Parts: sequence; structure tokens; C-alpha cells
Amino acid sequence: MFEWGRRTYVMGILNVTPDSFSGDGLAVDGDPAITLEQTVGQAVRFVDEGADILDIGGESTRPGSSPITAEEELARVVPVVRAVRAAAPDTIISIDTYRASVASAALDAGANWVNDVWGLRMDPAMAGLIAERNCPVIIMHNRSKPKDVNQEARLGGRYVGVHYTDLLGDIRAELLAQVDIALAAGVQRDLIILDPGIGFGKTVEQNLELLDRLGEIKALGFPVLLGPSRKSFIGYALDLPPDQRLEGTAAAVAIGIDRGADIVRVHDVMMMARVARMTDAIVRREANT
Repeated sequence: MFEWGRRTYVMGILNVTPDSFSGDGLAVDGDPAITLEQTVGQAVRFVDEGADILDIGGESTRPGSSPITAEEELARVVPVVRAVRAAAPDTIISIDTYRASVASAALDAGANWVNDVWGLRMDPAMAGLIAERNCPVIIMHNRSKPKDVNQEARLGGRYVGVHYTDLLGDIRAELLAQVDIALAAGVQRDLIILDPGIGFGKTVEQNLELLDRLGEIKALGFPVLLGPSRKSFIGYALDLPPDQRLEGTAAAVAIGIDRGADIVRVHDVMMMARVARMTDAIVRREANT
């Protein structure tokens, strides 16, 4: 289904959480049936607007967020995966989790991919599960530490004082070490997708540099996912809160595609699908002739 390099694929974000940094969380107090209906409706809209993949997550990863239990995460995501699979039977569903138990249950419920924000380093059972299920996995770079988070009421959390000896060199080396974990467990190389972790354990300036030099991640030889949508580096660059970062996200998506991104993970699917198509028309002409 995916022909890497032919066009950019769009991943729509479905946050089944009450505390998403971007304000788009779909889990609310009250009747869970209403939440499920709303989530499925958004999933169907995303597909109609151009989403190739739906990424369902039940735990916020915003800077400074509080972790939840595996039981809470399972209760949030499994019914949603099952319902979205029924409503969008032909769409790729990704489960955004670092827990093998949650990934296993979501795959049983109809998910196709696993998106692990800790890149197989948090749960030692995850790599083996991916190998056993023979499913694609997104391995993300992540140096997030609560002590490095600075909270600002209007713009949200950002990482400060995070040190890299060599930003791209360190990220590349750490991603390759994570790939080695996958390969050692028996994960097929052609099922691995890399995410450089924009916004995760990186300062505003480091995120901007990483985006500009994304080609150095692409050069590792794997498909690349980029997730800049509404992130704090955009907010601090433009001095804008999360609900006003559409144009900044569009710029980051376009630059990311130019630098080699194969998938863009976004909240505003219709607009970013258009940005992706236009950017592809400019930068992928040779791939489509």
C-alpha cells in the first residue's frame, strides 16, 4: 500500500485523552458512548479529508504530563480501536503506546501498526511483540525528562537546558541503537519507520535545527515520520498558543517533506493533506514522472 518516496502520507491524530497539549483530546467526563461516537466521527472525517493512517493514543505525552496505568490506557483505547476499525475498515490504524500489553490488545482489536514514543526502550516486551505480530513499528527518539520542562501558561511546556554533544549525530546514533533492539528481537527491517522525536527532550532551537536537517535522519535508510503539529517549538517561535499554530505547522510540514519526511502526523488533517499534496507536487516531480 505504501510506496515510499512517491508521495507523503498523512497520519491523523486521535487523542483519547482529557489532557492533550493541543486541546484536541476526545476523552471527557460523562457518557463514554458520547465520547466514542465523537471519536469515530472524527476518524471518519479524517479519512474523508485525506488521512492515510489514524493514530490512536490514550496517554498524553505533553511535557509535564502525568502517566496513567496500563488499565486506564486499555480502557481508553481498545473500544476506540474496535469502533474505528468497524467504521473505517480499509484505513491503517496505529496504536500510540509504549506498553506491550496495550499494543497487543489494540492489535487484537484491529490496529495495524504500533507507534512507540519510547522507541522500544520503555517496555522490554515490546520488540518481541512487534516481531511476533510482524507489524510495522514507528521507533521514536526521545530524551524527555520532567526536570527539563519549563511550563508557561499561554504557550505550554517546553524543554530547556537539554544537552547534546552533537545534535544530529547523537539522535542518529540513538535511533540506530533502537533499531538494533528491534532487529535483535526479530523485527523485519522493512517494517521499521523512524521518528526523530520533534518536541521530545529537545529545546526550541534544537527542534528547529532537527527539522532543517531532517535529511540526515532520512539518510539512515528508513521511512521517516515527522510530527510537528501544533508543537511548542512552533508556539515559542511565533509566540502563539496551540490553537493558533496552523500556519506554523504548515510551514514545518512543508519543510519536513522537502527534507525527506514520508509521513506527517497532524491534528488538522484537511489543511495539512493539502499542504502535503502541494509540497509533493513541487519536490517529488521526478518520482511521479
